[in-house]
Amino acid sequence: MDSYTLVVVSALAGTIMAATMFLLYRASPRATCLLDWSLAGVFFVSSNAMALLAMSTRLPYFLVPGLGNAFYVAGHFMIFIGVRRNLGLRPRFDWLLALMLLVLAMHAFPFAHSSVFNRLMMLTPIVAAINAGIIWLLGHQPDSEARSSYLPLILVETAFMLQLSLRAAFLSLGQQVELTMLGNQILQTAGSLAVLAFLSLATMGCALIVIRQQELALRRASLTDALTGWKNRRALLDAAECAFQRSRRSTDALHFLTFDVDHFKSINDQHGHAVGDAAICHVTKVSAQALRGYDALFRIGGEEFAVLIAGSSSFEARMIGERVRELVERTPLLIEGRSIALTVSIGIAACEKDDMHWDEALRRADQALYQAKRTGRNRVSVWGADLLSNTAACMA
Repeated sequence: MDSYTLVVVSALAGTIMAATMFLLYRASPRATCLLDWSLAGVFFVSSNAMALLAMSTRLPYFLVPGLGNAFYVAGHFMIFIGVRRNLGLRPRFDWLLALMLLVLAMHAFPFAHSSVFNRLMMLTPIVAAINAGIIWLLGHQPDSEARSSYLPLILVETAFMLQLSLRAAFLSLGQQVELTMLGNQILQTAGSLAVLAFLSLATMGCALIVIRQQELALRRASLTDALTGWKNRRALLDAAECAFQRSRRSTDALHFLTFDVDHFKSINDQHGHAVGDAAICHVTKVSAQALRGYDALFRIGGEEFAVLIAGSSSFEARMIGERVRELVERTPLLIEGRSIALTVSIGIAACEKDDMHWDEALRRADQALYQAKRTGRNRVSVWGADLLSNTAACMA
């Protein structure tokens, strides 16, 4: 493939990258990293456009290769910027501007003027460093669910960095290869093909990252209560089953703690539903402070909540319930200049060895909760310790 065709095809690949990322951005405007990756495609197209102009007319050295190489480096750096933005880091456009000015300034020195080899040796470390930065950023992310979507772009960046380094090493060993600015000998052709493959694969890699993150966001949204941020009943089905099976294997205790807001209907009736929603959010926020960081928290009804407590005795589970109850009681809801006292009733039950399913323990916790309400509210009732003894007293 001659050099002209390679440049045209690479320009088309850059155009596809720019258009694909921009169209994905139109469909997902919150993923602003797509705009960065679209701009990366624009920079690659601009670099190839400068090369095409140089093939048809004589351009000043400042434009080709100076500005063309600056656009090429900027294309790689825009991928880096998009990765940073995707990971919630500052994009650093100031670095981009400084890097482009640096590349242009380097072309002003006689070293860059003298040969294509010198310019290749000058640009290779810069591009390889950008590749390495992208690999490092993606490879050090703790989100295990999203990590699989980073792998394709990591592989693309790694392969491109390696081929750059190998070509530079081959030339630096003194191999007799004549390089021209737009030559079509095998080494430069291989480099052009590598750029073409890089643009095509990087486009797919960047798109995969955003698509996977949207998929995970939708999945998390489907398992999360929008008002409180706690998991919903659907999430409870999976989490409770996993915890139940783990408890069976390890023989560790597993408790369900259920609670709801006392007299919640009267709060809605007296203050309105907006205050009712605020009360629910307040109770969950306060309760989370009293619970342990690894306890699984769920909103399973309007004002009813459940907590999975693993590895604790019944006494410890009661103490956790008391902490929740006391903290809610001591922390009134302050809203619109009013102070609204809130309390919760709590029921606790353990999974027992004869249970065939976890929801048997959840039903017992609900019964303990109703017992707490029947005996005055704002209290903790534990199945077995409180409920059965109270039942026996009533029968007597």
